[in-house]
Amino acid sequence: MSLRHALLGLLSDRPSSGYDLMKLFDTTLANVWRATQSQVYGELTRMTDAGLVDVSAEGPRGRKEYSLRPEGRAELQRWLTTPAQPQPLRSEWMLRVFFLGLLPSAQAREQLARIAEEEDEQIAELEKLLGSREWTGDRLSVSGRLVLEYGLRGSAMKREWARWALDQIPAGREP
Repeated sequence: MSLRHALLGLLSDRPSSGYDLMKLFDTTLANVWRATQSQVYGELTRMTDAGLVDVSAEGPRGRKEYSLRPEGRAELQRWLTTPAQPQPLRSEWMLRVFFLGLLPSAQAREQLARIAEEEDEQIAELEKLLGSREWTGDRLSVSGRLVLEYGLRGSAMKREWARWALDQIPAGREP
């Protein structure tokens, strides 16, 4: 997924400013796609130059509201209907797990406990996000809820796996 397509998708719902889009990112896409303010504003400029969006309103302090052009909607539709390219599987944390046998068991267990704790924190953050908005029946709300649920279930699975893995490391083992 690209930032461009995420922004086109958000703009398909309604015209929005860069600030509004950042808030939407934080409440709907935060657990699947992160974007900084400079990335969002830079991409909005590129999309305007490419004729995918228009600046539909300007306000105080340079505030610009962007709206989706037919070309932007067509690009979003093309992207949505094109099969995603498989991404190479790379997981630094799983690579570390693979080599935990090189550590004394106490340190290996600390690493697994840390993974479980990080997932507890992620779940708490996602649950906070879940309770922070009203999940209505509009398109973005339904889609945002689906993505949030995926994040919750994925984090719960990873946490449960880490707890299980703790039991697999025998105490007192040295590499």
